[in-house]
This record gives sequence, structure tokens and C-alpha cells, in this order.
Amino acid sequence: MVTSMTTLTTARMTGLFGFNQEAWIKLGLMLLALALMLIGLVFPLYTLLLKSVQNSAGEFIGLANYRHYFSTPSLVNSIANSFFIAIMTMCLVVVLAFFCAYGITRTCMPGKKVFKVLTLLPILAPSLLPAISLVYIFGNQGYLKGLLGGESVYGPIGIVIGMCFWIFPHALMILVTALSNSDARLYEAARSLKTPAWRTFLTVTLPGIRYGLMSCAFVVFTLAITDFGVPKIIGGQYNLLATDIYKQVVGQQNFQMGAVVSMILLLPAVLTFIADRWVQRKQTSQLSARAVPYQPSPSPVRDWVFAVLCFSVAGIILLMIGTAVYASLIQFWPYNLTYTLRHYQFDGLGGSGWESWFNSLKMASGVAVIGTLVIFTVAWMVEKTKEFSLLRQWVHLFAILPMAVPGMVLGLAYIFFFNHPNNPLNILYGTLAILILNTLVHFYTVCHLTSMTALKQLDPEFEAVGASLKVPFWRTYLRVTLPTSLPAVLDISVYLFVNAMTTVSAVIFLYGPDTRLASVAVLHLDEAGYFASAAAMSVLILLTSIVVKILHAMCTHLILKRSQIWRQR
Repeated sequence: MVTSMTTLTTARMTGLFGFNQEAWIKLGLMLLALALMLIGLVFPLYTLLLKSVQNSAGEFIGLANYRHYFSTPSLVNSIANSFFIAIMTMCLVVVLAFFCAYGITRTCMPGKKVFKVLTLLPILAPSLLPAISLVYIFGNQGYLKGLLGGESVYGPIGIVIGMCFWIFPHALMILVTALSNSDARLYEAARSLKTPAWRTFLTVTLPGIRYGLMSCAFVVFTLAITDFGVPKIIGGQYNLLATDIYKQVVGQQNFQMGAVVSMILLLPAVLTFIADRWVQRKQTSQLSARAVPYQPSPSPVRDWVFAVLCFSVAGIILLMIGTAVYASLIQFWPYNLTYTLRHYQFDGLGGSGWESWFNSLKMASGVAVIGTLVIFTVAWMVEKTKEFSLLRQWVHLFAILPMAVPGMVLGLAYIFFFNHPNNPLNILYGTLAILILNTLVHFYTVCHLTSMTALKQLDPEFEAVGASLKVPFWRTYLRVTLPTSLPAVLDISVYLFVNAMTTVSAVIFLYGPDTRLASVAVLHLDEAGYFASAAAMSVLILLTSIVVKILHAMCTHLILKRSQIWRQR
């Protein structure tokens, strides 16, 4: 009887719009994914746009706020300052990252693995850490302040140095990938024709990586123009668009002008994102089936020159991190240099102390677990299902849009959308849930593209065979697709955790009295004058990220050793 009822129900569902039961489930999942993107991205940005054309009473005033902005010289100067800082950072980082990537991929310099590990450290720290270190190095009491020749570190010099430290690893990873994909036959042909090394570099190497180089420049520019942490700590009176948003909202409670500045900051980020996507579409494969991987030949002089260059960069990274660690362990810089751990107590200070660190752990863990499950499942629905083509295209479009939205803009948009009294989702405001949602959406795109790349490598026959055997699609997903893609899934989880621990710009407006995060606590400790405690909290975040990365590497090794044994010959 039960079997008959089930068959009857399934038949009725199949008859409705021609969909079977699995199709209805897929449709429900796709609609949930679309709702996540609408609530987490589209609706908040639309609310932000509306706020920028309203007055404080909520009345529509057209472009009056924008006219006021562009008629205020101090505000307009922030645009020129932001572009200047972004372009300077882009030029320095791309050139430096190119030479280091060249040393890793095209020379036989010693210590490549050690250098790669050291260059990952800035990613594991909040962007506030280099700014705090620069105060101790080049500030008024800095131990190397004489190197600046009387110039102040509180301004464009400090901002550029701090951003270079934080952004350098991102650029290096892109260029290492670009330089790794080269056909050795081109270089053999150049040598057989007795082509000079400099001409081979100009006619073979640079054209082969031009798209990777352009993509790297776009990424660096976007990160530099949207960063908030470095200029907030060490920017002084040098105003940028990201810090203007904070000043307008927190300092002056002028939400309308904050919305205007956010929309202006959003424009270059979106244009850079579009340009980057266009460049990636123009890129063609550099390796054919007959290609021969490039293997550098030893050259003692060249190898040691690049080794000195790379480890000089690594030395600067260690100097910045070591300074923050040292500042967190001494009594009072520079008058009492005895060691102490009192700066790690955080008792009675303005940053909520250890409670904020535990909040960050809970938030980062939630983002890693929930985000990995949601992102990979949605990517699987987009890539591996064949139904609802138009809906899948919309979901994919919304999934790549968060990369173009700066964290400050997204955070402010969440205030206007979720804090509206008529919004039933208002109950999320000030809770850990909205921090998880905001962080998940903010870092969604990279994880989505990673998932798509992993899924594209799987043969479509898996799903075809499952369907022919009448196996439900979720069983194929859980037993075949997910275990096979486990390396990418684990990488996504640790990426989300580390970024959730270190992010500050996206969550600076959204925390409540009981949900203050460690990265936000660094900012508040610095504002309150507890510089050593701010350094201590930054170091605590860095150590947490390092420990998680080590645990992730160990767990990945053990899990893949058991579940991915089929990959080994």
C-alpha cells in the first residue's frame, strides 16, 4: 500500500510541468542558492544605491548627495589619493613579485620551498599587522626611522609599504602559476637560433605570460584601492576612499554620504573586475599535448642573484612580523624593553580581549563549515546538472559578482538592508549569523571558481552512469563527486577560515556588543592607544591561522592518503 502511494505521488509530481521528483529537488536547491545571493548581495547593494540618493529623512533627492560630494575638495581629493596609492602599490608589487616568481620557476636558486612558505605568512595575518609594525620601525620612536630621511611614515609612504607587504603573496601566486606554464621547445628553438637571452625574454617569456601579468596587475590594484586596515592605522591625515566611508559612518554618522563614497569606491572595483574577466577570456592555452615542461638549467651567478633578491624580500616579511611579535612581548617601547606577557591579557581594554578571539574562532569555523558545503554544492549544481539552464546561468553570474564588491561597501550595504525596521531579517543584525553570512558572501567568488575548476576535471560520465542506473543524484554527489573532489574541498575550507579570521573591512560595521571579532579588536585597541596590545592581538590572529594551516596540512595528508589512494600509481 505504501509503495503504491509513493508511486502515485511520484507520478503526480512527474506530471506537473513535466518534472520528476529529482528535478523538483534540484529546482529547490537552485532557488535556495539564488535566494542566498539575492539576500546576501543584490538586495543590500540595491538598498545602498537607494540610500545614496536620499536625504536623512529617507526622501528621494536625486543626485544632490553626489553634487555635494564633488563640491567638497577634501572629499574629492580622496579619489586621487586612492588611485595614486593603488597605482604605486601595483607597480611595486607586480615588479617585485615578477622577479621573485621568475626566481622560483626559471632558476635553480636554493631554498625555493623555504621562500614559498615564508611568503605565505602575510596572508595569515590581518592587514593591520604591517601597519602596526611600521609604527615601531619608522614611527616617531621607530628604530629605523632615520632610513626615511626625515619623511613621515604616517601617510602615503607607510600606506604603500604596508600594502606591499600584505598584497605581495597574492601577486606572487598568480605569477608563479603564469610562469610555470611554459613550453621548453620555444626556448630550445631560441637557443638553437643563438637568440640573445634578453631577446628571448622579450619575445618568448613576456608574451607567454602577458595575460597572467595583466590579471595580476588588476588583482593588486583592486586589493590596494579597497583596503581599509593599513590606511586606518598608518594613514594619518592622508584620506582614502575606504577610510572616508568609515569616517562618514562612524565618525560623523552621515550614512547618506557614506553610501555615496561606497558607490564611488564600488565603480573602480567593478571596472577592474570586468577588465580582469575580459583578460581571462582572451587567454589561450600555453601548453599543447606535445608541449615539453620547462626545466631551468643551473647558472651559479644567476641563481645566487635571484636567491639574494628573494630572501631579501623574505627578510623584510620576517622583519615586519618579528617586529609585531617583539612589540607584543616588551613592557613599554622604547623605554622599558624587559619581556612580559601582560599585553596578551587584554583585561579592561577597549578590544573585548579574549572574548573577541573566541568570537572570531566561532565565526571562522562557521564560515568554513557552512561556506564549504554551500559553495561546493551550488557549484556542483551549476556545473553538473543539465536542467534549468537559465537559472543556473543567473546563479553563476551572482556567484562571481562578490569579487567586485569591496568589503567596506558590502558591510555598509548590510547595515541599510538588514537594519531596516520593516525587514523581517532584522533579527540577524548584530548576531554572529550576519557576520557569517557577510564573510561567506565576501569571499564567495574565489571558492566558487575553485570548485568549478575541480568539477570541470571530472568526467560527465559519472552523472550519466548514475542516471542510467536510476541512482538518485544526491547519492552520486555524496559517494562519487564529493570524495573525488576532496582536495579542493579541503582547500576551500581553510581558505574561508583564514580569511574569516583576518578580515576587518567587511565586518567593521556589523558586530554587536557580544560579537566583536579579534580583527576589529585590533583596530579598537590601536584607537585607544594600547599599541602593544593591538600588536599582541594581531600576533594571536597570525598564530591561530598558522596552527590551523598546519592542522589542515596534517589532516589533508591523512584523509587523502586513505580516500585518494586511487590517484597514486
